[in-house]
Amino acid sequence: MTAGPTTRERILGVSVDLFGARGVDSVSLDEIAREVGVRKQTVLYWFASKDVLVDAVLEAVAAELFIVIDAAVRAAPDDPLERIDAVVRAVFRPAVRRPALLGIVREMSRLDDAHAGRLREHIQPLIDRAVAYLGSEMRAGRLRRGDPGLVAALGYATITGIATEPEALRAVGWHADAAGLRRLRDELRSFLRAALAPV
Repeated sequence: MTAGPTTRERILGVSVDLFGARGVDSVSLDEIAREVGVRKQTVLYWFASKDVLVDAVLEAVAAELFIVIDAAVRAAPDDPLERIDAVVRAVFRPAVRRPALLGIVREMSRLDDAHAGRLREHIQPLIDRAVAYLGSEMRAGRLRRGDPGLVAALGYATITGIATEPEALRAVGWHADAAGLRRLRDELRSFLRAALAPV
């Protein structure tokens, strides 16, 4: 028999859902405590302030992203286009299962400098790894030559744009549901494959 999530994990999970659905500023610690079924003091026992909780949520989301990308890279064949394709599928999978994660991405674009800096520390190794991989494959002629940093940034901007620009996407007929996310994922996969295939 497996143990259920700890109180700390439940607080983090509820916080991801509420922050992602309504925004960090719109959710109080009292609401989080009510959803979890504990007192506010219990939330404060695990997280000394709302700022500490926000940092923990961002760290947890970054860690989840790191795990799914790492697993996708390890499982993919040794073909750079297949690996990039696997990473895109892996990044979209949690968002399809749990749409609040897109809201967390939206919130990342609204962070103050202190929170943004701490988030950058969590995801910088992932970014550095992606840029180094793209650069080495471009130099080896297995991907079309370009600026690996900009290619990585364009992929990231596409994913964050889903969360931050839903009205622009609706204007072109996109719907923010599981089917819409799958459609967007497939378009991004096709675009990256066409853009990065060696000439």
